[in-house]
Amino acid sequence: QDMTAVSDLYFVSSEGDVLDQVVAAHYGDTLGGKVEAVLAANPGLGALGAVLDPGVRIRLPDLDTSEPSETAQLWG
Repeated sequence: QDMTAVSDLYFVSSEGDVLDQVVAAHYGDTLGGKVEAVLAANPGLGALGAVLDPGVRIRLPDLDTSEPSETAQLWG
């Protein structure tokens, strides 16, 4: 079964971007493990440090935080 979500988005960093700011801008906040989820979706991203170099392509996984986790299983 292909677990790749078709709704994943990508962000390309500019000079001085900070991962927490990118996550907050995309998802609305950094709560609930969102930063960790983005790091998990981007192997090696954490090793780049807090301030990103320009041109880093960051996968922003579809974190459906508006629905309780139980509802996701209805379509599973």
